[in-house]
Amino acid sequence: MDSFSRGSDNVIGSYPVSVQELLVIDDLLSALVGIDGRYISIKRVRGRADHVICQIDPSMDLALQELTQRIFPLCQNYVLINYFVESKSHFKSGLVNHAFAAALRALLLDYQAMVAQLEHQFRLGRLSVQALWFFCQPMMGSFNALSIVVEKASSNNFCGATTLNLLQSQAKAMAGDNAVRSLLEKMTQRASSAYLAILERWVYEGVIDDPYGEFFIAENKLLQKESLTQDYDAKYWVQRYSLKDGIPSFLVSVAGIILTTGKYLNVMRECGHNVQVPLSDNSKLMSFESNHHYLECIKTAYDFASSELLNLITHKYDLVGKLRALKRYLLLDQVAHVGDYLVHFMDISRDELAKRPDEISVEKLQSLLDLALRSTAAASDPCHEELTCCMERVPLLKRLNTLTDLDSTESMEDNKPSLDPDIQSELLNITGVETFCLGYKVPWPLSLIIPRKALTKYQLIFRLLFHCKHVNRQLCMAWQVHQGFRAINILGKPILRSSILCRSMLKFINSLLHYLTFEVLEPNWHSMHDRLQTAKSVDEVIQFHDYFLKKCLKECLLLLPKVFKKIEKLKLICLQYAAAIQLLVPSIYSIDATADVATTSIGPGRSKHRRLRYQNQQLKSAAENKLICDSIMRFEKEFNEELQSLAPILSSSSQAEPYLTHLAQCILGLGSDI
Repeated sequence: MDSFSRGSDNVIGSYPVSVQELLVIDDLLSALVGIDGRYISIKRVRGRADHVICQIDPSMDLALQELTQRIFPLCQNYVLINYFVESKSHFKSGLVNHAFAAALRALLLDYQAMVAQLEHQFRLGRLSVQALWFFCQPMMGSFNALSIVVEKASSNNFCGATTLNLLQSQAKAMAGDNAVRSLLEKMTQRASSAYLAILERWVYEGVIDDPYGEFFIAENKLLQKESLTQDYDAKYWVQRYSLKDGIPSFLVSVAGIILTTGKYLNVMRECGHNVQVPLSDNSKLMSFESNHHYLECIKTAYDFASSELLNLITHKYDLVGKLRALKRYLLLDQVAHVGDYLVHFMDISRDELAKRPDEISVEKLQSLLDLALRSTAAASDPCHEELTCCMERVPLLKRLNTLTDLDSTESMEDNKPSLDPDIQSELLNITGVETFCLGYKVPWPLSLIIPRKALTKYQLIFRLLFHCKHVNRQLCMAWQVHQGFRAINILGKPILRSSILCRSMLKFINSLLHYLTFEVLEPNWHSMHDRLQTAKSVDEVIQFHDYFLKKCLKECLLLLPKVFKKIEKLKLICLQYAAAIQLLVPSIYSIDATADVATTSIGPGRSKHRRLRYQNQQLKSAAENKLICDSIMRFEKEFNEELQSLAPILSSSSQAEPYLTHLAQCILGLGSDI
């Protein structure tokens, strides 16, 4: 231990007791403010700058020693507190510690004034050791409690919320001593003033003014709002502003509300919509009194920010209008009367979509899409300008495997080995029809509700609907071939069976489309729309929209691997059948070219007659072709077997997933007893 004592030539015990008392009082008055005396030394513990030990000349009268040693804890606590004040007033200590140190300094000034008054009484000869002990007693408890706080704060390097929590916990621990508890509560209020100033700027302006990193909300400036439209796993809304550890205990219950309030204000500022919560004298966050007025101020700020942002997104940025546009174009809305654009697009882009994905020109597809939109009823819809074309590199089934965050009732990965060989072969020979999808340009701040992840889910549903439309078109073309047979009265058994099979396939795909659009998408969208009318905040809007997409994905079978693979297998059989039937009359697509030559060499009447006769010959030969007849029988067998195998799968899953009952009723014609 290092000694700071000045020492003395004579020991105190050599003096009479009355003189010893005067000498001790003089030294005690110095020790009370951390100064060595002649017979009382203050020695600092080696390695602990804030810890000291008071020692007295052992030759002193024993009674005086007993009274003097009672006062020593106050001297030691003063040194400890004073050291804390000096060390925590530095720049790096933080605003809360600065405010706490300032409050302690004010307390020490009062204490030093008390010591000065005692010294004045001593000079007048009116102060004894017993009286000194009497006057020091009121400060003993306060300084002891404060020394515990500053010792813990120093040893653990507390700052910000941890310092406030320490003060509060110590105040609660001193509930039996009203004076000490009142002092600690006052210190807590003084120390929290700087923290409440940071909080006030956040909940009233959405600004983090936190130079020392003490606030319990962290800002990640690396996350930009542009990531919402680019990154599938964008964490902007969740992690741009987030809660840190060390929340003040008096704010724990409203920490989430505080975080959300500032986030809402930030969104409006990012939109150029400068808004500030209206302030009044009663809305100032000056302290956290027991009447919880500060909680009411925070709740008022939250209500204002929430309603302002919700109105901004709903009215200025037309949230519902954008959601309707997504429903219209990506969910193929059957009510909006703009579905003809898709028929026209599929007609003019047929050759391009027949290529492999890496051979397709996205720019050409975009121009064809623009042409289809401008030449149909969709031209009057301003939202069509936000549509874009994009090509995936993998088919829908494989794409679902890569999206591991989807809440599938079964693991797609676990079902990979059971992939049907025909589907595996199809995956290796995919065309643009299987990988084409539409995109939509979502502006800020609507990208909060419709981020990249949500748009991807819309695109998954669109790809399913688009492919179903493609299958339907191919089957319709096969049906037209059958009408050719009917026109020349060729209805042998194979052709008749093929005609029945074609009708069954058309019924299946049309029923599937009806289920997806009218049984799933329409009611779920209207349910979401009704919920949005009751939303009180943007977070509720996000929640309702995410729930809508999750429910649609699930009921559209995209999260049910077993059922979805059966549906894909059935669609593949339909496509293979339609392609085989269209090959029955290979010249039906080239007849127009030969007709032009015939028209120039002979008259138009004879050309038409020759073309019809040639076509009839091709149809007769097709009807009599054994290979084609066997193919029709094989397609019929495969289709019926797959359709029948779907029934038990739907039946076993319908109790857990009731919507499968509607699916069974639509495509299998089964009743409610499934």
